[in-house]
Amino acid sequence: MIKEFRLPDLGEGLTESEIVAWKVAVGDTVTLNQIIAEVETAKAVVELPSPFAGVVAALHEQPGTVVEVGKPIVSFEIEGDDGADGSGGGAEAGGKREPNLVGYGAVLEASGRPARRARTFAAPAASPAAAEPVAPVRAVEPVAPVRAPEPVETKPAASASGERPRSTPPVRKLAKDLGVDLEAVTGSGERGLITRDDVLNFVGGGDLPATMQGLGAQEAAGATAQAAGLVQARGERETRTPIKGVRKFTAAAMVASAFTAPHVTEFLTVDVTPTMELLARLKASRAFAGYKLTPLTLVSKAVLIALRNHPTLNARWDEANQEIVQFNYVNLGIAAATPRGLTVPNIKDADRMSLMDLSTALTELTDTARAGKTSPEALSGGTISITNIGVFGIDAGTPILNPGEAAILALGAVRKMPWEYQDEVALRQVMTLSLSFDHRLVDGEQGSRFLQDLGAMLADPGMVLAMV
Repeated sequence: MIKEFRLPDLGEGLTESEIVAWKVAVGDTVTLNQIIAEVETAKAVVELPSPFAGVVAALHEQPGTVVEVGKPIVSFEIEGDDGADGSGGGAEAGGKREPNLVGYGAVLEASGRPARRARTFAAPAASPAAAEPVAPVRAVEPVAPVRAPEPVETKPAASASGERPRSTPPVRKLAKDLGVDLEAVTGSGERGLITRDDVLNFVGGGDLPATMQGLGAQEAAGATAQAAGLVQARGERETRTPIKGVRKFTAAAMVASAFTAPHVTEFLTVDVTPTMELLARLKASRAFAGYKLTPLTLVSKAVLIALRNHPTLNARWDEANQEIVQFNYVNLGIAAATPRGLTVPNIKDADRMSLMDLSTALTELTDTARAGKTSPEALSGGTISITNIGVFGIDAGTPILNPGEAAILALGAVRKMPWEYQDEVALRQVMTLSLSFDHRLVDGEQGSRFLQDLGAMLADPGMVLAMV
């Protein structure tokens, strides 16, 4: 019998994914949970396991195609007949449920999408984004809305009938961040579903994506356009690249962050010669044999120690509840330039790690990001971030906050420069630290003292003994 496998909800509340590559072909025999495809969500590339054991009968979508959740993507020929309708959509048959993908949400019904009951309001409603609960795992935390111009077009018929505009939690969250009233947006999705593109097009009139592409390219220096999927050039003088997947999500997040959180950036140039000497000794030590140690490793450890005395930088602004949320743990985000754009995966509970553990975690994080295998979970829940622009030979910059975080630190290149040392001028190894922070959460004094303490540790690693 033939079973269809429909694109599942990957547990993120997203409405669509792009087929990146098929790992099987028509006629191949597959086993349960064998990887059959790679799909790209708005957060990461995810490997898709097979929910059935059988023979691939048909591939319904080609690589590069964006598919809505619930649409058939592959059909299998499997043995036996359990009396089901062959849709593979997850209906129960003979009292036995179809296989489900662990972590990929509930099994979809044969119709492709569960029916949704229309909601009505007994009293004037608040904004749709505020009235609906947000998904438990988020890559973009709540930020203050930037109001869009008042809509002049008529509202959709669904609003006039008293129904809430149909959309998913991430789309409602995006609308709230951008100050968009969903009742003024016409949905282009199935049965009038409002998609992310509908919201972005409403705000930017079609021009916003081009702006986003510029920001994404600037932040993801070193990424290759070929991996992003080049489309046919117009003539021979320009090349156009579709804005989608990770880059599209990152661009929207950066725009929301830049225009909602009041950014302040401070700079401190530090003589890090003692830190570089310590790094050389650690690399030569038997205790650290097999560990990959870099300046980023030691700076990350210093940041985690400095946060103990400056916890205000490890917090977020909760606009919806008008609260400052103080984190009692540190999920350390590390900005990574990948072929698909900028990602900021984070190391969970980094503050509890030894230097060896932190080194291992950083190595795994960067290797996974470069391979495009970062999981959605690793991209969610960060509390403070570091971006290493020094690897590109850059001395300083004004990094944009990862949405929902209070601070981000940029590391400049380590350069040998003439420097005042023991009342003389000497050739020293110098680095510039650039700290951006949300001025709603962090005062100038707090940001300055954090940066000062961090610089003191890098200039004299022995200062750690006075801070722990």
